Amino acid sequence: MVECIDNEKLSRLLKAVSDTTRRALLTQLCQQGASRVTDLANHYAMSLNAISKHIKVLENARLVKRTTVGRTHLIAADLEQVEQVSNWFASLQSIWALSLDELENVLNEGEEE
Repeated sequence: MVECIDNEKLSRLLKAVSDTTRRALLTQLCQQGASRVTDLANHYAMSLNAISKHIKVLENARLVKRTTVGRTHLIAADLEQVEQVSNWFASLQSIWALSLDELENVLNEGEEE
């Protein structure tokens, strides 16, 4: 059964991971677990505000979740949404495989004649 892909959600996800800094942040969060925004910012040659904007994009795409404990904001990866991208790529692979199968059938018919 083909799962319906939400194009708006897929676009948001792909846009969020299109930036190298956001991919690096997401990778860092997956490797290290939940981190404070200031700790994340220490790894990059950019302002805390710039890092916060990148985190906001990741939050809007639901790739990270923010937990606030007192004045501390912890950011954690939430890769449940990545399944959307995975499903989309799988559908592309299925389409490509079908096309190759059809091409093989046409070529085999030509050999039989």
